[in-house]
Amino acid sequence: MAVLESDVVRKAFASDHEYKTEGRDTFYRQLAYVGSLLVKHGVPVIFDATANRRAYRDWARREIGRFVEVYVDVTLETCMARDPKGIYRSAAVGQATNVPGLQSPYEPPEAPEVVIQGANPEFDARRIIEKLVEKGYVK
Repeated sequence: MAVLESDVVRKAFASDHEYKTEGRDTFYRQLAYVGSLLVKHGVPVIFDATANRRAYRDWARREIGRFVEVYVDVTLETCMARDPKGIYRSAAVGQATNVPGLQSPYEPPEAPEVVIQGANPEFDARRIIEKLVEKGYVK
């Protein structure tokens, strides 16, 4: 299994570290492409990415095919409270200017395969695995 963490992959591929819309568009296409290559070679992939626009997630779904969208359905306040990287704190003082949910819109998914709240990680992980088994993606 491969975990494609957006911050790590972005450093390797993206010259736009300011998270402008055009750079995000390119980055999420690149991320989906890398994921599709891994899946085609039998490597399951987890994308650790916000993908704030539906278009990004739809692109990945089309590229990969065997795709499960997991929506962590929490309020903006909860995101801010769980902010391990300090992104929302940076936005509050003007250092981050394109944060999803603040200056950049977040488009919630219309039909995710799994919806979790993230309060009980073990329960949430079981639900995700059950969906992967149900779809025949893992045994």
